[in-house]
Amino acid sequence: MLSRSTLCRGAQRAARRQAAPAVQRRGLAAPASGSFQYQSGEAKGVKFASRDLSGPTTTLALVAKAGTRYQTLPGLTEGLANYAFRSTERRSALRIVRESELLGAELNSYHTRENLVLEARFLRDDLPYFVELLGEVAASTKFQPHVYNEEVVPLIHLNHKRFLASTVDMAINSAHSLAFHRGLGTPTASASITPYTKYLSPDAIEYWSKIAYAKSNFAIVANGAEHSELEKWVDQFFDNVPATPLENNTVGTQQSQYHGGEERIAHNGGNAMVLAFPGSSSFTGKFYKPEIAVLGSLLGGSSSIKWSPGFSVLSQAKSSPSTYVKTISATYSDAGLLYTLIAGTADNVAKTAEASVAAIKKIAAGEISPEEISKAKAAAKFKELEFGQDVKAGVELTGSGLVHNTKAYQIDEVAKAIDGVSEQTLKAAAKSLLEGKATVSAVGDLFVLPYAEDLGLKV
Repeated sequence: MLSRSTLCRGAQRAARRQAAPAVQRRGLAAPASGSFQYQSGEAKGVKFASRDLSGPTTTLALVAKAGTRYQTLPGLTEGLANYAFRSTERRSALRIVRESELLGAELNSYHTRENLVLEARFLRDDLPYFVELLGEVAASTKFQPHVYNEEVVPLIHLNHKRFLASTVDMAINSAHSLAFHRGLGTPTASASITPYTKYLSPDAIEYWSKIAYAKSNFAIVANGAEHSELEKWVDQFFDNVPATPLENNTVGTQQSQYHGGEERIAHNGGNAMVLAFPGSSSFTGKFYKPEIAVLGSLLGGSSSIKWSPGFSVLSQAKSSPSTYVKTISATYSDAGLLYTLIAGTADNVAKTAEASVAAIKKIAAGEISPEEISKAKAAAKFKELEFGQDVKAGVELTGSGLVHNTKAYQIDEVAKAIDGVSEQTLKAAAKSLLEGKATVSAVGDLFVLPYAEDLGLKV
């Protein structure tokens, strides 16, 4: 077993470094596989995955199927994310902080629409300690009223204020709500003070944790760790975590259905519009469409090259250099949303929205050169490879894949799928966007911002 004395542990490590300065650490002594492919497995009911990237540090995360899509009451996911690493049955918050600081580690927690992520970054040799810590958090997080009142509630209130101040965030959340209603449409941040004044309490969040932290609802993912080592420690330190949830949660588990629609929100803090359409699920899902990623790159908006407008259709068509335009393919476990986000002055946002729809019509009509399509495929491939290589994104994508679809995210396979996109499939994808129902959200000066029908879109 591990030593329980952190001071002793730190002293031992320091002594080892001073006594044997010529001996390299495992992370630097020999290169790892160099592959970005994940190895996956299961230990005592816990799904886990790792890739042994070379380097002296490791990122370890618990990825739980407990994003806002699945929460049984408003605000539960926010509350649980803000309780992360506060204290367990064995460790106080102060002890967790002191031990992590002594080991030079970083602890973080965040949530998305589908997942709650508890993340630790540390030196490779400290893998056993942090696997044990995540096991304790999952098995015995303590939910204390004073922590809730003094720390959790203020953080939720701060997120609420930030959300209401951002026209971009409001437009994106509005679009998801219109597109998917409940489930994926649930906002990632509280849009009002109601959740934590009416629904939230330490008891409610604790009950939610017993659902989120069941073995069947989370996966452990590591970057920079040997697979056999991770398996060894997961097998040892997750004995006390329940195998099944305290309650069989059915919220958000139904197949996501796309609806579409329009919403207009007056705001004096800026102007933003989202034009959205049905997209692609993640690669690990059942509805993955690589042509959607290529279409997103072809529409584009923001340039990847400084001092150049870029090759994408929208980067050439936007009405002003000061207008922010970006097309995003948001992928989830069983659905996706392809959307163009536009922000700027009301006049420029309106003109760029018109240009966005004209660009989709142009692609659907086949009025795009083979060279532009080749550039879009190359850009989409690069984005996917870069995204999968990124430690934070790779951890969440892989954990989500294991939890939702029992499949790790493999970027090599994603790249091959994008290579296979043809001009005809791209043209058909653009045509399907225009034939179906769109999702249009406008936030800002509603006197100037256009309606969906003004743009020629069906809602």
